[in-house]
Amino acid sequence: MFARLLASAALAAALSSAALAHDGVLDVVAPFEIKGADPVTSGNVYIKMDVAETLVNVDAAGHLMPGLATGWQVSADGLEWRFHLREGVRFHDGSLFTAEAAAHALTIARAKPGLLETAPITGIVADGGDLVVRLSEPFAPLPAFFSEYRSLIFAPAAYAADGSVTAVIGTGAYRVTKLEAPLRLEAEAFPDYWGAAPGVSRASYQAVGRAETRALLAESGDADYVFNLDPASTTRLASVNTVDILTVPVPRTLLLKVNAGHPALSDPRTRRALSMAIDREGLAQAVLRFPAGGTQIFAPSVPDWHSDALDPLTYDPEAARALLAELGWQPGPDGILTRNGQRLSLTLTTFPDRPELPLSAAVLQQMFADVGAEMTINSTNSSEIPVRHADGTLDLALFNRNFALVPDPLGTLLTDYAPGDAWGAMNWDNSEFIALIRGLARGEGGQAARDRAVAILQADLPVIPIAWYQQSAAVSKGITGAVIDPYERNIGLKQIRWAE
Repeated sequence: MFARLLASAALAAALSSAALAHDGVLDVVAPFEIKGADPVTSGNVYIKMDVAETLVNVDAAGHLMPGLATGWQVSADGLEWRFHLREGVRFHDGSLFTAEAAAHALTIARAKPGLLETAPITGIVADGGDLVVRLSEPFAPLPAFFSEYRSLIFAPAAYAADGSVTAVIGTGAYRVTKLEAPLRLEAEAFPDYWGAAPGVSRASYQAVGRAETRALLAESGDADYVFNLDPASTTRLASVNTVDILTVPVPRTLLLKVNAGHPALSDPRTRRALSMAIDREGLAQAVLRFPAGGTQIFAPSVPDWHSDALDPLTYDPEAARALLAELGWQPGPDGILTRNGQRLSLTLTTFPDRPELPLSAAVLQQMFADVGAEMTINSTNSSEIPVRHADGTLDLALFNRNFALVPDPLGTLLTDYAPGDAWGAMNWDNSEFIALIRGLARGEGGQAARDRAVAILQADLPVIPIAWYQQSAAVSKGITGAVIDPYERNIGLKQIRWAE
C-alpha cells in the first residue's frame, strides 16, 4: 500500500514537472481567430501579443496613459487635438515611427468600419513631430478612441495602395515571424524596441474555439496563458496545482436586446414585465458560477456610469403577471398569454461562440414561460443578429456587450444607439437620450448627464440587462508577471518571465 502511494506521488510530481517545463516559447491560447493582418479585424490579438501599439494606453483602472504619444492637448474651441509623439521608435521593418506614418495609419483606419468612423474627424495631419487631428465639432473622448485596437499604428509598408493591410508591421516589443490565419501567430522579441526588453524571447498565439479544449491545454501544460475560460473550466482548474487562476470584473454585460417596434414589445411596460420575470442572481449563479446579476446596464466596475441612485431591476414574477394582465394579456388554453387573438410568442436569437449564451437562453426560456411568454431559441451564427435587425425580423437577441472597447463607455453608446446599429437598441428612439450622449461627446453635461442617460435606459429598457461578467485566465506556474486586464488589452506579455 505504502509503495503504491509513493509511486502515485512520484507520478504526480513527474506530471507536475512536465507541465511546468518550457521550450523557450510562451504559448498563449484564446478563442479569437486571426481574421487577417488588418487591425480592424484582428487588432485585439495584436495588442494582446504586444506586436503593435496605439497612441494612447489604458491602465487597469481605465485611466488614459501615454503610448506612442507621450501627451496630448486640445485647443480652446475643442476643434483641434495635438498629440506629441514618442521619439526614437522604430517599426519592425526598421523604418522610423513618424507623425506622417501615424497620420497615414489612422486615416486608413478611419475609412473602415469601426469607432473612428463615428468621430467627427475632418483631417489627420502631421505637424513636425506632432500628430494633429481636426474636428467638425468638439469630441471629448477622442484620446480614448485612439486607445482602441482598431487604432493600432502599422508601418507605411504594411499598407497596399488601396488601404488594405498586407503585413503586420508594428512597433511592439514582439515582431511577427509567422502568421497562419485564422489560427496561429508566432513572434519573437524585437531587439530595437523603444521600451524595456521583454523577458521572454519567443511567444505564440493559438486560436482555440472550444472552451473545454482551452482548459485541457492549460491543464496539460501545453499552454502557458489561456484566456477566456468558461465557468465550469475555471472551477475545475482551480484545483490543478500547475496553474493559477486569474479573475477580474470586466465592463461587459449580458444583454437581452428587444425589438421595440414589435407589436408585443413596443410598450415599455411589456419590456419591464419581461425584466421582472428574470431571476438574475439565479441565472448568474447557475450559468456564470458567480453572483453578478445585472441590475442595471453598467456594473460597479464602471463607476462613472454605474448609478447607485437607480432603483435596481428586480425579480418579481407575480408583478410581471399582473402587469401583463393590465396590458390585456390573458392566459390561453395552454397557459401562453394571448391578446386580440395573438399569442405572446417570441423568437430569441443567440449564438454558441460564447458557451454561456445558449445556456442562458434556455434559463430565460423557462423564466418567461413561468409568466406566460412563449420563447423559441434560435442558436445560430452571430452574424444573424445584425442581418435580422436590418430586415426587421428580430424579436429578441441575447449577447454580451463589451463596454471597454474604449475606456470611456460613451464611445460604445455612441455607436450602439446610432440609427441602424445592430448591437444596441432596435426601433427605439429617445431624443433626450441621444441629446445627452452627444452632449457628453462634446464635453458637456458631466456626471449629471451620465446619470440621466442611464436612468432613461433603466426606465425604457430597449435592452434588458441580465448579468455582469468577470474575465478569467489560467496561467502556468512556470511563469511570473502575467496579468488579466479588465479592458482585455493586455496579458502582461512584456513583463512575463520564466519562473526560477
